Amino acid sequence: MVKVMASGVFDILHLGHLHYLEKSKKLGDELFVVIATDETVRKYKHEPITSENVRLELVNALKPVDKAVLGYHDDMYKIVEEIKPDIITLGYDQQHDEEKIINEMDKRGLPIKVIRLEKFDYDLNGTRKIITKIIGWHDFKKKMEEIEGKEKRGK
Repeated sequence: MVKVMASGVFDILHLGHLHYLEKSKKLGDELFVVIATDETVRKYKHEPITSENVRLELVNALKPVDKAVLGYHDDMYKIVEEIKPDIITLGYDQQHDEEKIINEMDKRGLPIKVIRLEKFDYDLNGTRKIITKIIGWHDFKKKMEEIEGKEKRGK
């Protein structure tokens, strides 16, 4: 049985996440997904929009996922030692160094294959893209309300 491990923040679920998890699942029999803790997200990315428990529950509900678990904020490799996957998949835009992961796993006696998956082209394939679009929509709506207010006062 081939175990595959994927990981990420999964703050606002989108098609890029689903594509990553579907492609990861196809590489093995079981897909384990490690969800970054709130503390880890704050340290390396941003203030989480949804809590780690909400993200964990959402990812656990996705069809390709056999089991989602929270990672550790102090040692990202500790969860790998517990799961003991045969393959770790990385998203095309994840800031992990494949060689560093392989070397660390070798030190811990875990011969794991690391595979970086290809980019998924879709206009809203990233959390930051979604947030930017929402902010743009909000700003546009606010300007339209201001214009409408001026027109009403001018009449």
